[in-house]
Amino acid sequence: MTISKDILTSIKNENVIIPDNALLNLPEKVLQFGTGVLLRGLPDYFIDKANRKGVFNGRVAIVKSTSKGDLKDFNAQNGLYTICVRGLENGQTVKENIISSSISRVLSADNDWNEILKIGQSPDLQIVVSNTTEVGIVLLKENIDLAPPVSFPAKLLAVLYARYKALGEAKEADIVIVATELIPDNGKKLASIVFELAAFNELELEFINWLKAHAHFCNSLVDRIVPGKPDDETLQKLEEELGYHDNLLIMAEPYRLWAIEGDEKVAELLSFKEVDKGVIVKTDIEIYRELKVRLLNGSHTLTSGIAYLAGIDTVANAMADHAIKSYTAKVMQSEIAPAIPYEVPGDEAMVFSAAVLDRFANPYIKHLWINITFQYTMKMKIRILPVLNQYYKLFNKAPVNMAFGFAAFLRFMRSHKKEENQYFGQCDGKEYLITDDQAAYFYEKSRLNEADYVNEVLSDQQLWGTNLLEFEGFIKSVEENYNNIIAFGIKEALTKAK
Repeated sequence: MTISKDILTSIKNENVIIPDNALLNLPEKVLQFGTGVLLRGLPDYFIDKANRKGVFNGRVAIVKSTSKGDLKDFNAQNGLYTICVRGLENGQTVKENIISSSISRVLSADNDWNEILKIGQSPDLQIVVSNTTEVGIVLLKENIDLAPPVSFPAKLLAVLYARYKALGEAKEADIVIVATELIPDNGKKLASIVFELAAFNELELEFINWLKAHAHFCNSLVDRIVPGKPDDETLQKLEEELGYHDNLLIMAEPYRLWAIEGDEKVAELLSFKEVDKGVIVKTDIEIYRELKVRLLNGSHTLTSGIAYLAGIDTVANAMADHAIKSYTAKVMQSEIAPAIPYEVPGDEAMVFSAAVLDRFANPYIKHLWINITFQYTMKMKIRILPVLNQYYKLFNKAPVNMAFGFAAFLRFMRSHKKEENQYFGQCDGKEYLITDDQAAYFYEKSRLNEADYVNEVLSDQQLWGTNLLEFEGFIKSVEENYNNIIAFGIKEALTKAK
């Protein structure tokens, strides 16, 4: 049987959290642009949890803005779907199955635009959430009277203008707009585009003032691995365990964070924050961005070349290897954590790093190292160089583990073959594709002998945007580690790192 509201009472599995029928009749308090698994596995997860605890008491109407895919699964299942949470938390295995009733309906922007505008006019509506990818928050100068407008910001402006016309200065007019797109200052950027579009559409000054007073645009940071629908074999096992079929089933790791930048008014409207410590509403969320980018993303980046060159395919498998797990823990906790270029209390960094190690070790998430090496050079520059700079300010010496990570990066990026516009490296007879905007640069540098290759790349101020020669002893440390990798292989070189 396929999950729907009609079969909920037929599910007799004590290992499944089943929603009460009353939750299916809650008012629509959220308008969400995007049907993706991250939204369903994080914001919608929090809303569902709050509803079950009698706190938020509102459902999510979703807008599908693209023509890709259809709505038949959402319609057939009455918006119900299962979240299978699998992984480690505080070193303990977590296994939880939740039938989420957060979604009320999914509407097509192309076919249901008038209905979407009606939701915008409703006094029940309190929140707009978006995840339209980084290319969604762009300025396209267009008329918002189109049905619908093409761009997401224009769609949002049309909804807000309809709300202004319907509710005016009523208390219920207040609305929070939370952007979750993975770009810096996502909410502020969205707000600036909306105001620019309002000017382009020559909307009245009274509306502009209404926007400033009643529309609360919020930056936010989302952090949860939600790989989505599992492969067929895993899905079959899960459905046998659950006792029903679910075309919308998703998997998610236990860790969850939605940090939202907002004041007391925003916090009041986002009442679902009360039920889960993973929702944080503060006037400054930069600390959470720094923790994620430096400790999680940064250690991922530094470990990726090491693990791949060691012949380890996934992050979880690397955490089962003592040497690589030890390296990841040391570079994260001994070098990155104390040198985050933002004021972070030491205990917060250590708590976060412990959670990261649990996440990396999650056997249910198949995260390939080769995928993490995508745009390797850019990641080293953005995620690691600010930490390296801060480390030298604090300690004025070469960080051993970061230096080894740089050496592994240089070994990984040393390419031996070009085919059309693709570049390939080789390790232990195995060829791999280098997916990096700087691949052609490294191909040319790879014609140099080993010693000159390392020195020339690290001394290239134009490549790095900084002078690494100013970091006393750093290039020498990287060279020593690189030579050991060439002479002894990555695993033995790791034991010699100093």
